[in-house]
Amino acid sequence: MSSWWTGQSPRVSPRIMSMKVKDILKLKKSFLRKLRPEMEGDREGWERFVVIRADGREGMSMYPRLLPGATVLIDRHYNSLKPYRKGESNMYAVARNGDCTVRYVEVAGNHLVLRPHNHAYPIEVMAIKPGRKVHDYSIGRICYVGIET
Repeated sequence: MSSWWTGQSPRVSPRIMSMKVKDILKLKKSFLRKLRPEMEGDREGWERFVVIRADGREGMSMYPRLLPGATVLIDRHYNSLKPYRKGESNMYAVARNGDCTVRYVEVAGNHLVLRPHNHAYPIEVMAIKPGRKVHDYSIGRICYVGIET
């Protein structure tokens, strides 16, 4: 992703300081209230939603579900790998090398498998470090994608 709108990693920052917010995206409260949480680990005190903008490579790796420059809303209270809707794969924001990537996520043994939607991009495998769990890497579920035209 090109940059966090908050200027800090939402994976390690439960609260977003107002001085770090670059912009605010207004969404209907009724939409946000309908979203079901599915938390693993202690995220009760975390601010729930964070918005990022997809850069070129990240956007194209999930094409056509995501495009470069798309606005992506992350629900940080849904970091479980349980499907949100039956029969559909969730897209997740995942912490990787101090940055963020958006992919479909699976677990294989003690590894995370990060799958792009676009088959022209490679599948990535990340080792889960000893003492860490899957939800330590999952920033949250992508619950909204907005694309300007």
